[in-house]
Amino acid sequence: MKTVSAATFKTMMDENESFYLIDVREENEFDADNMGGHLIPLGEVPNRVEEFPKDKKVIVHCRSGMRSANAIQFLEQSYGYDNLYNLEGGIIAWNDLIG
Repeated sequence: MKTVSAATFKTMMDENESFYLIDVREENEFDADNMGGHLIPLGEVPNRVEEFPKDKKVIVHCRSGMRSANAIQFLEQSYGYDNLYNLEGGIIAWNDLIG
């Protein structure tokens, strides 16, 4: 599974790199704190596969990196995705980095 660190993700954002951000946490978690990504809760991923683009880099994140890893594993094994990156440490690592 491909991953991206919070620091690398920040660089990507600072350099306006093209990517699509998907948050697989629950709606209440998203409402409390989000990074501006597209919300697709993990339980909805199997029914919303078409919302994961295949033509650009997709960064998938959750709270700590576990749910996003599960989503990526499912999409890679079941649908052949090869453009998904797990944000290491999730939004926790991101918030630690940006303060």
